[in-house]
Order: sequence, then structure tokens, then C-alpha cells
Amino acid sequence: MVNEGIRASELRLIASDGSQLGVKTKQEALKLAEQSSLDLVLVAPKAKPPVARIMDYGKYRFELQKKQREARKNQKVINVKEVRLSPTIDTNDFNTKLNNALKFLGKGDKVKVSIRFKGRAITHKEIGYDVLNRFAKAVEEVATVESRAKMDGRSMFMMLAPKAEK
Repeated sequence: MVNEGIRASELRLIASDGSQLGVKTKQEALKLAEQSSLDLVLVAPKAKPPVARIMDYGKYRFELQKKQREARKNQKVINVKEVRLSPTIDTNDFNTKLNNALKFLGKGDKVKVSIRFKGRAITHKEIGYDVLNRFAKAVEEVATVESRAKMDGRSMFMMLAPKAEK
């Protein structure tokens, strides 16, 4: 709440330099703020009496927005990339998929490694576990296994997350 929007009749007032001015009426506080050509801003409305500060409200809002922009700029967005394998994958195909996963992990993305079972292949789930374990062993230097291999319908998957930088 700013200037005329403040409803309290008495306020504990803080000057623009941070010094305490004591408890003043709303009219006195507004007059002091007007004399220094600044705004009266309510900072602690729940206190008894409410605390108000004399400050440049426009500059305060600008600084707040600047901090929020800076915080948004510094946050990291983590994407989940998927690498699909088959239970009967050959060595060269496996290495290609492995290189793709390593590239994703290097960029800081999580990788979901999945195997889709077709037809009767689902009766040999142990082959899928072997392929996923081989994949996890191949990337263990750059990634940690976030969730072990597990079945979900006709597909088996595991999640890999990049290791944290020290």
C-alpha cells in the first residue's frame, strides 16, 4: 500500500535513510513524505502500529523487478530426453544411442532410456534388463541412475541424471 491507500491512522515511520522517526499520524507521515518528494510505503501492515517507510516507490519496484529478472536468468531448465533401444540391439546401434545419451547428459539434460518389446519378445524381459544394465554401466562416469530399470506395459525404462559438478 502506498500514500493515500494506507488505511491505518497511526504509523511507525522510518525515514529514507533508515532512521526511526517514531509513531506519527497518517497525515503527518504523508506530509513528511511529500516534503522530501518521496512516497509513503507500508512495509509491515500486521505490526502494532503498522510500519511505513519513506522511499521512492517507483525505484523500489524497478529494483524488485530487476532482481526477479536476474533470478529467472540464473535458473536452469532441465529437459528429459529419450533414447529408445530394442532388446536385440546390435553393438554399433548401441554405441550410436550411447553417444546421443552422452551428448544429452553433457548438456545437463536427464535421459530416459526405454526399450519397447514387440510381439513375443516380452517373454524375455531379462534380455531388456541386460541391455539397460549395460547402458547404465557405459554411462556411469558421467551419469547416475535415478531410477532402475522397470516395466511399464510393453516397455521398460530407466532414468539417468547427469552427475553434479563439484
